[in-house]
Amino acid sequence: MSSVESLQEQLSQSDPSPSPNSCSSFELIDMDAGSLYEPVSPHWFYCKIIDSKETWIPFNSEDSQQLEEAYSSGKDCNGRVVPTDGGRYDVHLGERMRYAVYWDELASEVRRCTWFYKGDKDNKYVPYSESFSQVLEETYMLAVTLDEWKKKLESPNREIIILHNPKLMVHYQPVAGSDEWGSTPTEQGRPRTVKRGVENISVDIHCGEPLQIDHLVFVVHGIGPACDLRFRSIVQCVNDFRSVSLNLLQTHFKKAQENQQIGRVEFLPVNWHSPLHSTGVDVDLQRITLPSINRLRHFTNDTILDVFFYNSPTYCQTIVDTVASEMNRIYKLFLQRNPDFKGGVSIAGHSLGSLILFDILTNQKDSLGDTDSKKDSPDIVMDHGDTLTLEEDLKKLQLSEFFSIFEKEKVDKEALALCTDRDLQEMGIPLGPRKKILNYFRTRKNSMGINRLTLQSASGANMSNLSKESEFCSGTAGNDQHLDVGIGQVSVEYPRLIYKPEIFFAFGSPIGMFLTVRGLKRIDPNYKFPTCKGFFNIYHPFDPVAYRIEPMVVPGVEFEPMLIPHHKGRKRMHLELREGLTRMSMDLKNNLLGSLRMAWKSFTRAPYPALQASETAEETEAEPESGSEKPSDVSTEESPAAGKEDAPPINVGMLNGGQRIDYVLQEKPIESFNEYLFALQSHLCYWESEDTVLLVLKEIYQTQGIFLDQPLQ
Repeated sequence: MSSVESLQEQLSQSDPSPSPNSCSSFELIDMDAGSLYEPVSPHWFYCKIIDSKETWIPFNSEDSQQLEEAYSSGKDCNGRVVPTDGGRYDVHLGERMRYAVYWDELASEVRRCTWFYKGDKDNKYVPYSESFSQVLEETYMLAVTLDEWKKKLESPNREIIILHNPKLMVHYQPVAGSDEWGSTPTEQGRPRTVKRGVENISVDIHCGEPLQIDHLVFVVHGIGPACDLRFRSIVQCVNDFRSVSLNLLQTHFKKAQENQQIGRVEFLPVNWHSPLHSTGVDVDLQRITLPSINRLRHFTNDTILDVFFYNSPTYCQTIVDTVASEMNRIYKLFLQRNPDFKGGVSIAGHSLGSLILFDILTNQKDSLGDTDSKKDSPDIVMDHGDTLTLEEDLKKLQLSEFFSIFEKEKVDKEALALCTDRDLQEMGIPLGPRKKILNYFRTRKNSMGINRLTLQSASGANMSNLSKESEFCSGTAGNDQHLDVGIGQVSVEYPRLIYKPEIFFAFGSPIGMFLTVRGLKRIDPNYKFPTCKGFFNIYHPFDPVAYRIEPMVVPGVEFEPMLIPHHKGRKRMHLELREGLTRMSMDLKNNLLGSLRMAWKSFTRAPYPALQASETAEETEAEPESGSEKPSDVSTEESPAAGKEDAPPINVGMLNGGQRIDYVLQEKPIESFNEYLFALQSHLCYWESEDTVLLVLKEIYQTQGIFLDQPLQ
């Protein structure tokens, strides 16, 4: 203890001026000498790298309790695995590491924390290591028991910790260069506060998530690795989406939770960007990328080019395979970890991710039996037009004698689809057979690529009508000199999902634009996804990437999308005010026009008393009619928006089971000042939007017969 006493003397000499952080100012505190020692309550934390800084985040109270029970069970911690965060992460107690279950993520260090010190630049507390925390706790126990304070300790990192009294414990960083002179580290610099127990530090500890999972939702991201303005990954954004849903379940489904009718909805991210860019395409792009404006070109290669990748046959196949295989893999793993799960599955896509899901759903088969029972139907021929071999195709064209030439040149069907008229001529194919082959494969490619997405209904809608309405095949494929494979949707093998999604949610989706660019002008009202019952197209009114779907189903009628209610009920105040002002201005305009009309007629009426009396009577009868008709017309256009939402007078087809498809969010008051300023933010707003999450929860739980506590208007 001599070294400790000498350091205490140095401390008293080096602190001549009292300060709130100095020991002298706290020596006046009256402490109970006979206070009893109580063991500290540990809490478990994990370390995460946020903005290149280590941040220690507490487990929720339930997970921390489970970890502590596993730690205190007396069993060997090596090989002990504890699921946390709703089963999305596993903690390996022996390694003190936390691993993600469903996606790739760097492992995080886990620590059983009892003692903390305040960080360098922020007010967040950093836990000491478990071994040093034990030393601190033993020293604290002795100080309390013997009532002997001003204990000084040195950490393995040469840091000085002084326990002045239970209310004042400080931490000094080691001074750089002190070891060169052989001197012992001293308490120099600004002291940092030391706290014992998690209850004494300011940190939010959540209660945990319900164990029961009612529904599973896969979320597919759009272009680029970042999903919001803070450049966060799809995992982080889906975490926000899940947190918002848990809060809304407590506020809007309170009765169902109290009656234990519901648990929660699990949202799991699906990442396809990383597998796509791990194919080596980034290296190929880097070789041809110009050196100027390097950051902008890197951003373009990493984000915007994803749209072009999806329009490429090679990379489109990679993308759809990745998305479908990831959803199938995660679903199998989820069932293994949750064997009691009996709920349904839905899918959600943001931006380009919604288009990927739309194409995958369009090309699903209801069951294995459908393929056999509908062999002769046009849509099956289109979907599986490449099941015939090249020899069978040539036999069908009565050109079997040329098969040996293609076999010699090692030309299969894929290679033949890329051949031009000149290539066939160089192989020695005569003009007539060349034209037959090119025309046959061009027609087959168009039917597989474009007409597959003309959305023939499952009930056998007439595909020829859609083709006649679009009228793009003859215009775009009229060049006989080459086989046009660049129009419409690329021809890829769409994988099959091992489950049937109940609802498809599209956030900020460009589906309508892509279908129009592919040549589709109209979606058959009878069409519905083969395996999915519902489809909701959700968008912000200022989203520059979002497009509507309903006008493609009912092209001849103009009508507004469904307005998503505010999660607190009613419309936002600025929208009601704007509608009220619009309605008032219309009333004022109509009244003013009516007054001017009356004044003009009073100036131009005839001077005869009889006519004057009759005209006055006619005017008094006619004017109220016109005056009453005008406001009624205005009111029917302006006011019954809610009535239209409750009972839409228009049939938007079966794509969403007869319900409306397009749903628009209400912009915030600050967003209404400048649409262009918030355009980009509007495309990325869905992850933290309570209105969006509430609509998703409402539609999911409606399939289970569970409704909101109070219907929103």
